[in-house]
Amino acid sequence: MTENTFYGLGIAPGLIDVINSLKFTVPTPIQHKAIPPAIEGKDIIGIAQTGTGKTLAFGIPMVQKIAASNGKRKGLILVPTRELAIQVNETMVKLAKPFRMTTSVLIGGESMFAQLLSLRQRPSIIIATPGRLNDHLQQKKLRIDDVAVLVLDEADRMLDMGFLPQIRNILDTTPKDRQTMLFSATIPKSVISIATQYMRMPLTTEIAPSGTAPEIVSQEMFVVKKESKNHVLGELLKQYKGSILLFVRTRWAAARVAKQIRSMGHAVAEIHSDRNLSQRKDALRGFKTGQYRVLVATDIAARGIDVTGIELVINYDLPDDPENYVHRIGRTGRAGVEGHAITLATPDQGRDIKKIQSILKVTIPVAEHPSFQSQKFIPTPSGTRSFFPPGKRKGARRPIFS
Repeated sequence: MTENTFYGLGIAPGLIDVINSLKFTVPTPIQHKAIPPAIEGKDIIGIAQTGTGKTLAFGIPMVQKIAASNGKRKGLILVPTRELAIQVNETMVKLAKPFRMTTSVLIGGESMFAQLLSLRQRPSIIIATPGRLNDHLQQKKLRIDDVAVLVLDEADRMLDMGFLPQIRNILDTTPKDRQTMLFSATIPKSVISIATQYMRMPLTTEIAPSGTAPEIVSQEMFVVKKESKNHVLGELLKQYKGSILLFVRTRWAAARVAKQIRSMGHAVAEIHSDRNLSQRKDALRGFKTGQYRVLVATDIAARGIDVTGIELVINYDLPDDPENYVHRIGRTGRAGVEGHAITLATPDQGRDIKKIQSILKVTIPVAEHPSFQSQKFIPTPSGTRSFFPPGKRKGARRPIFS
């Protein structure tokens, strides 16, 4: 046995065959550390950078345990966004199908009736956003008292989005003997405190310190006047020829910036809370296939886009929550391919950049560009209001969608 294979991790031979057929040969560090204790039935708190294979880390143990129950128990995976639910389901279907296990996705924006039809097929694994799952529970269309394995994926984001009441209700409804696994790239102490109330002596597997950015993502920052951002963006779109994921703060900004990029002659799509599920699916599909070179997104997409080959992430606006910076830039530099991230900061955002750098534990270099003049950060007097508005601080946001 070698540490560079899935053999010897406690995975059943039949599931090893499935993993091999899917061309997964070398486990990532989080998979190598989390899978053995998870298969033993231990509760897990997994901390790893975005894009390091967390879905397989909890998916393999879940499928093995559900398969061993001969259909008597099921698995439940909670995620914060619709996009992430669809992404996780794609992986779970591949693992579960060979064992004649089915999945059901319960997310907002899709027909409740269609989801009810799916639930009538008695799925082995349910992937859901907390709000929609609670809708089904309240209507007594679903029982989760037979859940054997419960996963909270991107738990910090779910709590940050205001899903704590729904999550508590779900946790209280599932059986006490369930196995609970919590995974995320960033897990603040407050989240761990809340999670451990519902976990039994959880084992923490930390591949990188919470908030660590992927090492293969290089970063740089331009300090520019707000009114110069569009000019700077135009120059960057000329300089970089590959696919670009661009983040803005609001859905209004997404529509405005997408329109500007379109006027520059680039194929662009947008994804935010004002777009319905069909539009968001089309935008992601078009971005993956190359129909759109640029995807403009709010932080709704920071945890739900699994696209390999993104050359560049542009932070056109700084995120509301400094920790979301990690998730944004984690959209590039995936599957072992190097990536790059550029941030456009304004002169009055020096304090907010310091917050991001304190989380990263690195300094983002300020770059110069021949096509525009760089500015300097303005010293911020003590007591001056931060960029992050009071209603947008961590833990203060309401769910944008369910």
